[in-house]
Amino acid sequence: MRGRRRVRHQLLTMGIRPNDLPHNRFGFAIGKRVGGAVVRNRVRRRLREILRALPLAPGHDLVLTSGATSATATFQELRTAVDWCARRAGLLAGARNTGQSS
Repeated sequence: MRGRRRVRHQLLTMGIRPNDLPHNRFGFAIGKRVGGAVVRNRVRRRLREILRALPLAPGHDLVLTSGATSATATFQELRTAVDWCARRAGLLAGARNTGQSS
């Protein structure tokens, strides 16, 4: 598929693909190595809230895959990781610096 991209952070991986829609779609892959159902759902709720608050450019499918260390990460650490991945991928609306070297 054209335009697929993956950005990795120590806590999570963000997969990005353009979707030609006027909105974004989100998916979450939280494996059992993260923890039990309660822990996985907590991580998923935190990631959903973080994405809701970010000013992302529309027209992308995003899949966040959580690593085992995300279970013990604080909300602020997860927010920093998602923000870093979004900046690196150039998804933040109005962001000039994508974090990529030329």
